[in-house]
Amino acid sequence: MKTKKWYDYLWVVEITYFVLGFFNILFAWIGMIFFVTPLAISAIKGDKLYCNRYCGRGQLFAKLGSKFSRNRPMPPFFRTPYFRYGFLAFFMAMFFNMIFATYLVFAGVSSLSETLTLLWTFKVPWAFANTSGVTTWIAQYAFGFYSVMMTSTILGIVTMVLFKPRGFCVYCPMGTMTQGICKLKHKGES
Repeated sequence: MKTKKWYDYLWVVEITYFVLGFFNILFAWIGMIFFVTPLAISAIKGDKLYCNRYCGRGQLFAKLGSKFSRNRPMPPFFRTPYFRYGFLAFFMAMFFNMIFATYLVFAGVSSLSETLTLLWTFKVPWAFANTSGVTTWIAQYAFGFYSVMMTSTILGIVTMVLFKPRGFCVYCPMGTMTQGICKLKHKGES
């Protein structure tokens, strides 16, 4: 029997992140760890160790998928560079849009929008947000980042149900970025 390691329980961290953000949107800032860590690991080590071992979201999809996935193969177009890099470009455009909205609040051009934008389309008022005593741009960034994290999780759950448990990993923007960093790192070593 395989002994469980500490990193085998990172799916709990993923759930905790979303629960905390539900009660206080400012916890969304913790998600920056999920954003920076995979990039740093791939830049330093030159591999996809984060994706393969430490990704709590992938672990969560694997756990849920053992019960709810149809376990079908992913359609081949999801694996194509056109789809993966196209999805990454679209995702990054949405990320920079979030940064721009935060800047507008910081500059005083816009007011704080206490909504989550799910699937880049649906604006959900977030009455649970506790933004008292916090600078508005900090809260705005939290709303935007939590929206990005929720959107990618929703896409991952849909992919998990329709296809394989970790099907989202095939086109995950972080996975695509870390793979690109690894390729650049190994190309530079040649």
